[in-house]
Amino acid sequence: MATFQILLQNGSTEIIDGVDGYEPEGPMTTFFRSGSSRAVIDSWSERVASVRTVDIAVVRRLAADPESVVLTV
Repeated sequence: MATFQILLQNGSTEIIDGVDGYEPEGPMTTFFRSGSSRAVIDSWSERVASVRTVDIAVVRRLAADPESVVLTV
């Protein structure tokens, strides 16, 4: 599971922890947790959080090492 940092257009930051990935769903970008044996986001994945896509400036996946950040926009 991963942690994502979302920088919003208004300058605030959201942290979403314990998810496997995200994808746009219409006007929202939704973060999902899938089963431990599956590596894909599918209809069985659990929705954890959603953010309005137009409000997102940057999405970063935080690596296990807090000094290392990987940009995933």
